[in-house]
Amino acid sequence: MATKEVTVESEDTGVEVRIIGDPVGKGLFATRDFKSGEVIFEERPLVSCQFLWNAAYGYLACDFCMRPLETAEENACRLTQNPQLTLPYPECCDTKKDAVVECPYCDASYCSRDCRESAWNQYHETLCLRSFMPDPSHPLVMLQEAWKWWGLQPDTYHCQGSASQKKIRTNEVEYGQMHYPPETACIMLLARIIATVRQAADKEGATALFMQFCHRTVNEEEEIAHKLLGAEFHDQLEALRVMMEKGLGAPEVQHWLTPEGFRSLVALVGTNGQGIGTSPLSRWVRNCDALEISAAEREKLDQIVDDMYVQLEKEAGGFLNNEASGLYPLQSSCNHSCDPNAMPTFPYNNFHLVMTAVKDISAGDEICVSYLDECNLSRSRHSRITILRENYLFTCRCTKCEEQTGDPDVTSEEEMDEDEEEEDE
Repeated sequence: MATKEVTVESEDTGVEVRIIGDPVGKGLFATRDFKSGEVIFEERPLVSCQFLWNAAYGYLACDFCMRPLETAEENACRLTQNPQLTLPYPECCDTKKDAVVECPYCDASYCSRDCRESAWNQYHETLCLRSFMPDPSHPLVMLQEAWKWWGLQPDTYHCQGSASQKKIRTNEVEYGQMHYPPETACIMLLARIIATVRQAADKEGATALFMQFCHRTVNEEEEIAHKLLGAEFHDQLEALRVMMEKGLGAPEVQHWLTPEGFRSLVALVGTNGQGIGTSPLSRWVRNCDALEISAAEREKLDQIVDDMYVQLEKEAGGFLNNEASGLYPLQSSCNHSCDPNAMPTFPYNNFHLVMTAVKDISAGDEICVSYLDECNLSRSRHSRITILRENYLFTCRCTKCEEQTGDPDVTSEEEMDEDEEEEDE
């Protein structure tokens, strides 16, 4: 019988973490019934960080909580590349521009003084470059630049965006065609973990918080290694480690700055990072939907929104959000299913995660989410398993995968080629 490891403090939270045993490890289980659409739990990340390319392309977000710093109209003008575009009902925009503040020592921006103070107290005092014109030779600046290019792996799977935005599926990366690249991890999330431990009063306790996440670099039972840790990336990974050590080395974090320790930290972020998405435009649209206006005004507004999204699809493809990655203790306890019963959402338009039931869940059921985005979740069993093995070090044996055992082993490249052929017709 499985033993329980309850990590929530209150008895009425409705969930508990249980040790399942090898090879799964642990899982999150419901201790009461949840109806579809009901909130299961809410939590904030231990640490989070915006993706580097996302920030480089002008997606403005609070450097602590990821709340948008652009207004909906500014966001729409930038993404459509139409500076003349205007949006009605500006009162439906949630962005409070007058509350935005900056770090007094560098160019980091925050949605509020509280976020600035929280970032400084947790990690930014250590990471702040103390310059508005960063030195290109600074180890942390070099670290970010090295990651932005090394992180663009040619085997990344995605299906959104125009032809110029599609990922090249060859062994060579042609950087000129990389536009709004799909990112799944960020080297600065590792840096913030290290800085958090360095600044913590209880350094051992802070280290233990992060070590609760799965951080194995290989699945020895199935002979799977994380794709970021392949032999072909050994030299690049070592270069990143050296930069990290030069920028953030200290006795209390040295265990993460050895070659093997750094690999485990990369694996921790790679396998546990939860994507975060925020958008001033989507909030504006949602708030507009709630307006009490005449039928004629509603028809006019709907046309404006429809026309805007056509232009957004043309210019930005599927890359509309501020995007980041964060480490969430409860969310990371949820195992994967290709037929999930729960889904993480971000209704507050910041890093605050709300786990919502997408099916009725009974007490005793395991709460499972999809580690795959909607696009990849719709692909063949073979493609899904390939992605999960490379990124999360396991072979999926969920009900959906078991039911599709006899399906043809169609690869993602074959499926993508079929999609492109359909688009060309």
